[in-house]
Amino acid sequence: MLSAFLIALREGVEASLVVGIILVYLTRTGRAHLARFAWYGVAAAVALSLGIAIALDRFRISEDGFEGVMLLVAAAFVITMIVWMNRVARHLKKEIEQKVEAYAARVGDAAGWGIFLFVFLMVVREGAELALILRAVEMSTEGLQVWIGTLTGVAAAVAVGGFFFKGTLKIPLQRFFAATSIILMLVVFQLAITGLHELSEAQWLPSSKTEMAVVGPIVRNDLFFFVFIFGAAALLVVREWQSATHASAVKSAGNDAERRLLQSQNRRQRRWMAAAASACLIVILALTADFIYARANSAAPTITKIAVQGTDVRVPIAQVQDGGMHLFSADVNGQVVRFMIIKKPNGWGTALDACRICGAEGYRQDGQNVVCRHCGSAIYVPTIGEAGGCNPIGVPSHVDGANLVLDVSALAQATHDIPN
Repeated sequence: MLSAFLIALREGVEASLVVGIILVYLTRTGRAHLARFAWYGVAAAVALSLGIAIALDRFRISEDGFEGVMLLVAAAFVITMIVWMNRVARHLKKEIEQKVEAYAARVGDAAGWGIFLFVFLMVVREGAELALILRAVEMSTEGLQVWIGTLTGVAAAVAVGGFFFKGTLKIPLQRFFAATSIILMLVVFQLAITGLHELSEAQWLPSSKTEMAVVGPIVRNDLFFFVFIFGAAALLVVREWQSATHASAVKSAGNDAERRLLQSQNRRQRRWMAAAASACLIVILALTADFIYARANSAAPTITKIAVQGTDVRVPIAQVQDGGMHLFSADVNGQVVRFMIIKKPNGWGTALDACRICGAEGYRQDGQNVVCRHCGSAIYVPTIGEAGGCNPIGVPSHVDGANLVLDVSALAQATHDIPN
């Protein structure tokens, strides 16, 4: 949610600045009648951006390799967003006003449609980037959290843009973009490493048990990045607070009244910054404590021992039809073999409690996903039993009356795919 909020805030502020500069310039140059074309451009850009977001949401990619490519593309977009704004921030207002002047100086409807096209292209760039990046972020977190973060970020961006151009909010834009760039680089790191992880799962890149053990928990542990980003935000606030303290000590005013006003403003600014830094620290400590407590109290999955009956292993369907992951063990040719059974929408998922990359480390269930206990990869339940990535090694099964039957020879054959 935090990553979605930061990206939506940054993209939204950039779009708000562009639109605000255009509207203010049109008003100041006596061309307020062209403002409606700017709003038409905004509306068209928003509509197209929403269309792109809906299309990406419906075009749900489940293959690890394509997800990895999309994540890397999203990381590249975030980097270009950071570089572009930091490069043009100082001269953004002047460049936009020059282009608007060139369009507005045209005769008749050409002026209006020139403004429309310019606004549309500037805003749709931000909107399309936002849709693509957030679709990638959604792959590694909960969809509802992404939407909440996005809507909150867009609302905050609109408020910042509106207050800024009305003069009620004094914000140093250069420092704002510098601070958000530092934090967004953490988001880039998360997207990039997640993309590489997905490509490794798809075996598009060489992967190993050691690599998955190192990269997997970092990729799948959203709390790690949440705390890390909050920590970076707290450090940036503390730095600004120290800058404000230093500025108040060295700045001088022309008379006593101005000096007192300046000191009052600095004290108020320092109090807000100290409160923000304290809030970040409290959130970090609370999340860390909750994480440690959850890890300390997490129980290992229960494994039920089941006897082999001739050439079959028979599991009563009544024991496994609740939709949860059930682990069993059986003695197969003198070797204890662990396997899982889970009810899927289209049948039954039967597989070893092991995969071809991480070995026999096993799995646990987390909501709608089955999660590898070694690398943290989340396995979509309908794909249990299918080949690829960190999916459990599938074992064929069939229903016989009130039982789900697995062949002992199939279990023994599947164990040959478990790496040492």
